[in-house]
Amino acid sequence: MFDPLFVFVFVGLITPGPNVILITNSGARFGFVRSLPHVIGIVLGVGITAGLTGLGVGAVLHSMPGLEFALKLIAAGWILWMGWGLWQSSATGARETGDAPWGIPRAMLFQWVNPKVWAVAIAAASGFPGGLSPMGEAARLGLTFATTNLGVCLFWTVAGSLLALLLTTPEAWRVFARIMALALAASAIMVFLT
Repeated sequence: MFDPLFVFVFVGLITPGPNVILITNSGARFGFVRSLPHVIGIVLGVGITAGLTGLGVGAVLHSMPGLEFALKLIAAGWILWMGWGLWQSSATGARETGDAPWGIPRAMLFQWVNPKVWAVAIAAASGFPGGLSPMGEAARLGLTFATTNLGVCLFWTVAGSLLALLLTTPEAWRVFARIMALALAASAIMVFLT
């Protein structure tokens, strides 16, 4: 039987947000293979975050507005800091500069302050309950988010690596980096709208 949760999660995760922007940028700057640790970290972190919502962590956050606001400030600050780094990044892409893509731990850790992931996970937990025990619901949400997000991340990483074929001049790289930086800054503002 088809579970509509998959469609909701797919639409929630494939649309632009911090992960989509960062993994597209990574694919363009570092190529598909070098971006795979970033992909794995996102997939694991998103799966864990979604699983935690099945255990009620999202409800706890909503019941503690001070903590929720503090996490939003941390998330917005981190996203703006990453955007600033992109804004200042090399005009030739990272393949020539020695920059390194994100590893698994960093990408996992970011998911725990990524407001888009929390918003989609909380909406999925409340809008598509499976009628399972808390552990069963955590497993259902975690696996759904992780498997769906694997496809999403691979798509955007490939898209970024293909986009790099068009970025043949320092000016093209600079424009690309600035667009990615502005998109991240916009997503930092969206933190407070979720």
